Amino acid sequence: MKPKVCLVSLGCAKNLVDSENMLGLLKAQGFDLAPELNKADIGIVNTCGFIQPAIEESIGMILDIAGMKSAGKLKKLYVTGCLVQRFGYKLKKEMPEVDGWLGTGEIHRIARLLKGNTDGGTPFLINRPIYLADHKTPRIQSSPFYTAYVKLAEGCSHRCSYCTIPGIRGPLRSRATGSVVTEVASMVERGVKEINLIAQDTTSYGKDLKNGACLENLLEKLVSIKGLQWIRILYSHPHGISDHLLSLMEAHEEICPYLDIPLQHVHSGILEKMGRYSKQENPWQLVERLRNRKRPIALRSTLMVGFPGETDDAFRELYDFVSQAKFEHLGVFIYSPEKGTRAARLGQNVDRKAAEERRDALMRLQAGISLEKHKGMIGKVVAVLMEGRSEETDLLLKGRTAAMAPDVDAQILINKGKGSAGEILPVKILEAYEYDLIGEICSLTGKGVKSKVKRCA
Repeated sequence: MKPKVCLVSLGCAKNLVDSENMLGLLKAQGFDLAPELNKADIGIVNTCGFIQPAIEESIGMILDIAGMKSAGKLKKLYVTGCLVQRFGYKLKKEMPEVDGWLGTGEIHRIARLLKGNTDGGTPFLINRPIYLADHKTPRIQSSPFYTAYVKLAEGCSHRCSYCTIPGIRGPLRSRATGSVVTEVASMVERGVKEINLIAQDTTSYGKDLKNGACLENLLEKLVSIKGLQWIRILYSHPHGISDHLLSLMEAHEEICPYLDIPLQHVHSGILEKMGRYSKQENPWQLVERLRNRKRPIALRSTLMVGFPGETDDAFRELYDFVSQAKFEHLGVFIYSPEKGTRAARLGQNVDRKAAEERRDALMRLQAGISLEKHKGMIGKVVAVLMEGRSEETDLLLKGRTAAMAPDVDAQILINKGKGSAGEILPVKILEAYEYDLIGEICSLTGKGVKSKVKRCA
């Protein structure tokens, strides 16, 4: 009987796509897949190693599964991904219970890893990241059938002072436009309605190809795919938001009115230390440009507090910015000094307690902004992508508008009406809370119904 393999994916959506590729490659090589560890013979952890909390989560998961192996519930344990790429042989030395290791640039060799070394030693496959999966790479989609992530590029050529990604993932490597279009068209054929475009920086897509490829040209091709309802752009660098991109969002209803832009900070001195300062446009000007478009755009951002040298005045500017920008969605994180980064050598560290207080203050502010924005939706009819039953109770359905990304943003709970997962239906908003809304499915009648359902988000 063939051994069954279960893969646990940690970290971001970009890591999830790697996991889906590895599952596809294993299936193509004849391995059987198990949905849960307790039904598997082999466990794989695809790790995140970006910052300290992610490292701790990854190590905790490895140790938990190692415990299952020691108890005889698993025969083998393999570890892949960012943690392996970042810490290399140090992990191999400290965790002898792991049967093999695989770096971020070696996911195409996952089957070889599980088959082991002919010399009987622990396989360790790690190299400079140059591999780039494409539409020909086998993949098993693990997200719900109606939504999928599509990775446009691998690696990053930015040099933010606090970031470990270029060392872990290598330089920017963009896929051919035709490869992306082919993969998306194939997904739509099997029922995917929502495509979430991802990369370390989606707005850098194509800059390394030198053939005119860019995010804007790619979008122009994707909107022509029949049956594709929503295209969402995630992970956009603030310096890459062109007017052409914004015009495309206004011209094509298939492109979600949504941008995920990790600004990190607004104080010019902090941005300069981060390696994210621009003379052309500061964050205040960028948000003003986005808010002035005819089609309202839902903005998600992430901010970092406690960066070396962040004074009370610098934080106050950040707080005022959030108050005025009124993001639809916001995440706030405390700076984590990562070994090997330029920022870790800056000194001028901010007290941890002060950083926590700053994070909490911003999140309280954002909670009020979210509630205010959600209350403004009461009585409106919005297009909602149905996601099935709520985890809270089988009595409620749940879904998202085009202004809400999967997994990270608010959701709409539906207490009246019938709908199936994958349908896009009109929902009238009845109640509003800080992070969720409540509504009921309704019907739109008359001319232009389809357009209303697609654009009313």
